[in-house]
Amino acid sequence: MSEDLPFENPYRHGYARVAACTVPVGIADPAANADTILDAARACADDGVAVAVFPELCLSGYSIEDLVMQDAVLDAVEAQLLRIAAETADLPTLLLIGAPLRHGNRLYNCAVAIQRGEVLGIAPKSYIPTYREFYERRWYAPGDDTRGQWFDRGELSAPFGPDLIFEATDVSDLRVFAEVCEDYWVPVPPSSHAALAGATILVNLSSSPITIARAEDRRILTQSQSFRCAAAYVYAAAGQGESTNDVSWDGQTMIYEGGTLLAETERFPDGPRRAVADIDLDRLRQDRIRQGTFDDNRRGVGIQTGSVDSDFRTIPFEVGVPASVTGLRRPLDRFPFVPDDPARLDLDCYEAFNIQVSGLEQRLRAIGSPRPVIGVSGGLDSTHALLVVTRVMDRMERPRSDILAFTMPGFATGDATKSNAIALAEALGVTIETIDIRPMAGEILKGIGHPFASGEPVYDVTFENVQAGARTDFLFRLANQRGGIVIGTSDLSELALGWATYGVGDHMAHYGVNAGVPKTLIQHLIRWVIAHSDESGTTLNDDAKRILQAVLDTEISPELVPAGEDGKVQSTEDSIGPYALHDFALFHVLRYGLRPSKIVFLAEQAWADPDAGSWPAGFPAEDRYGFDRETIVQWLRVFHKRYFGFAQFKRSAVPNAPKVSPAGSLSPRGDWRAPSDGNANAWLAELDAALPEYAG
Repeated sequence: MSEDLPFENPYRHGYARVAACTVPVGIADPAANADTILDAARACADDGVAVAVFPELCLSGYSIEDLVMQDAVLDAVEAQLLRIAAETADLPTLLLIGAPLRHGNRLYNCAVAIQRGEVLGIAPKSYIPTYREFYERRWYAPGDDTRGQWFDRGELSAPFGPDLIFEATDVSDLRVFAEVCEDYWVPVPPSSHAALAGATILVNLSSSPITIARAEDRRILTQSQSFRCAAAYVYAAAGQGESTNDVSWDGQTMIYEGGTLLAETERFPDGPRRAVADIDLDRLRQDRIRQGTFDDNRRGVGIQTGSVDSDFRTIPFEVGVPASVTGLRRPLDRFPFVPDDPARLDLDCYEAFNIQVSGLEQRLRAIGSPRPVIGVSGGLDSTHALLVVTRVMDRMERPRSDILAFTMPGFATGDATKSNAIALAEALGVTIETIDIRPMAGEILKGIGHPFASGEPVYDVTFENVQAGARTDFLFRLANQRGGIVIGTSDLSELALGWATYGVGDHMAHYGVNAGVPKTLIQHLIRWVIAHSDESGTTLNDDAKRILQAVLDTEISPELVPAGEDGKVQSTEDSIGPYALHDFALFHVLRYGLRPSKIVFLAEQAWADPDAGSWPAGFPAEDRYGFDRETIVQWLRVFHKRYFGFAQFKRSAVPNAPKVSPAGSLSPRGDWRAPSDGNANAWLAELDAALPEYAG
């Protein structure tokens, strides 16, 4: 079982390693081709691969035309399949090999499944192209009408038909379905039905001669099929060695999961190549559970599963995962809300900013275009919210002076942040006022008999929350007085952790613009506005850009507790932990419902070495950092306690705000609905069981 594998083994955490292989072929030379396939199979096994996919008809060559009707070739194909089975008896990898086979009165273009010395099953190609450069019906019969059949030619005997799903008995949710080339070019590929029947790994053994732009056509098909089927799709095309009488070949291989490219190899290779990736079977299962219409579609099209009348036969196999497999073979962002790819990040920022802008604009128009009232502190959240409001005013062709911004210094407000807030508002042309909350907060503290009112340096939660409440009181009453609407600045990360004072402070507003944006993305949104000020519509002068950079350089702090004797200001991340790790956990909990131990495994892969992998564009090189396992576990424990055991009562009462991230929002009216009196016991128990040396 996976629990018996070392913690560093990806199979323990719900992954299965797959490979898409392209190999040179010899025309009508099954013996030579078997040698090449065996070499690749052994390399895959050494790499910990559970499923390896080879090109269409790779055992004989796809382009052999009428030579495929020769008994010498067909006899050799059968003999070499038995040889491959015998010589891979000690390998754990399920091999899917393309071969022409005689069955009944016809010849079929097949995907042959071989594992641990046995031919497990044979899946014939369902749809045979005979158009343009393709002429396959001259040789091959369509296999769509062979469901439930058995292939029997002496020693080569196995289930036969397009209804075979190969299911691992020792790797949960690893269920493989094979189709051949043209099968996924038709409107409803066989793999669509197989996915509805439970297959999670869809594979395509392809030949597909290359023309200009066909590689991109294949990418579109592979990506869309993996996305639509909530599955992995493993594609391997023929390449070097195929006949170039009238066409050419590029040996394209690629692996997609849920619409995301995990791995591919260069095209037109000189020699064998393989794309290798670890498929997240937990993610695929979770996606199907969450999208209830997935199984509704199965019922709608009438696919039967789990009974003697099932439309698919299940062929079991045991991988026998080697304990020595380590690492993770797939792209993994340190900041899952912030893509490493600069072009993707630029697009994400464009969409996020405009989602926020359009959401607030619609709300203002719907309620009579009141004046936006916003508290600004000089911190990241209120700064970005002010940029959003500024853009809304520009779109509505209203003067920016309609924005009523207030800086409200308290007992610990720093001169730098206050100055930044005022200077930014002035640079943007926003109406800015300063209201000192200390007299009001002092009276409240005195009225309740707080020690601070008597001169004692007591900076407890009451001391902090009195200041947060005073600011909120001022903002709401100012909105009443001046015909305004209070704009909320709290972000997604703070809502996840409950890092807000209930009913006041960052928790409450008439409308929130940042509630769908995680803390780790906000700094990139500000950078994007700076870089695209003209394109985004939020025109910034040089002073505004300089001040925004100063805000980016300021440590995150609520500024509610005075600096200590050493001069160190209150730090949010010192109190609740790094937002980098909290956002990492939030993404994987909210989007995929992952176990805590799996989040630790992923966080180690992403964060153990600050010099490995990619960082988001614009992230300062001197600020790059890493986390060890102990630190990851420490703050993940804090995250789960706060997220599941504490913060929900605050999230259950949040104001309206637009969803921004595809990972989800925390609105009780949106992606996340949970009891306010929950607890984190199950998550902490799973974490302690997986890593007892760090049990809390």
